[in-house]
Amino acid sequence: MKHLVATAMLAGALLLPVSGFAADYNIMAPAAPGGGWDQTARSMQEALTAEGIAGNVQVVNVPGAGGTIGLAQFSQEANGDPSRLLVGGYVMVGAILTNKSPVTLDAVTPIARLTGEYEVIVVPAASDIQTLADLSAKLKADPGSVSWAGGSAGGTDHITAGLFAKTVGVDPKLVNYIAFSGGGEALAAVLGNQVTVGISGYGEFQSQVEAGALRVIGVSAPEKVSVINGPTFKESGVDLVVQNWRGVWAGSGLSAEQVTAITADIEKMVNSASWKKTLETKGWNNTWLSGDDFKTQLAAEQAATAAILKEVGLVQ
Repeated sequence: MKHLVATAMLAGALLLPVSGFAADYNIMAPAAPGGGWDQTARSMQEALTAEGIAGNVQVVNVPGAGGTIGLAQFSQEANGDPSRLLVGGYVMVGAILTNKSPVTLDAVTPIARLTGEYEVIVVPAASDIQTLADLSAKLKADPGSVSWAGGSAGGTDHITAGLFAKTVGVDPKLVNYIAFSGGGEALAAVLGNQVTVGISGYGEFQSQVEAGALRVIGVSAPEKVSVINGPTFKESGVDLVVQNWRGVWAGSGLSAEQVTAITADIEKMVNSASWKKTLETKGWNNTWLSGDDFKTQLAAEQAATAAILKEVGLVQ
């Protein structure tokens, strides 16, 4: 009898959740493979599992409309599910406005801002555009003759191209910007000489820059970035600094305890050796901001982005 009771107690214990057992996560990158959101999601996957913070992490790509298609899908599927995470950022803030998305970031739960990344302008190695001054001259002579390959319309790449034009004295509304849903597609367009320049985060062009197929002619940082072999805009006489940022959201309908637990896992990841190595390798900055601080900053970013998009003619 004692044996039967002990067996029953053991069986019951096996059914109980084990305290401290690593969580499982499903991370949505609302863009095609190869871009910044995809790289962020897969870097999170690697760090969360390598550090034992999560037991199993899956990444799914849902591209389209600057992340707003993925956002709409995520808001429906992730409601009340603490295992679901969404990567997003500055690009999505702009895309929501330019696409007049019925689903906004109010439909999901902000967890944290993770990284900042400066924009780079690249050209094919054989391009006759050798410097940012060459690009400025070509842009001033005929804005339409300079085609820019970057991410979604209204995103950081598009905004930076518009602000660059404005800074060098060209109407930003004349910028010939070609939007791609993923970094891989934009990269292919630049390598195939289908466009004049590429503009995005360094991580999306890094492999081809290091291989010698592309050349960086400008970086939107305030000072030299150690992993990027190229001058800053300011060094080339263009007084402009732009930093893209990326963060992570959870679904709606979560308890305060669930949000706290997710935030704690993400903070462990950000402080881990694996994540710090990723930042160093990719040239990303740690811009950690969570809780009410992130919500406050997000509201400010939304207002500022709306103003910029009106200025460059993308929002009425």
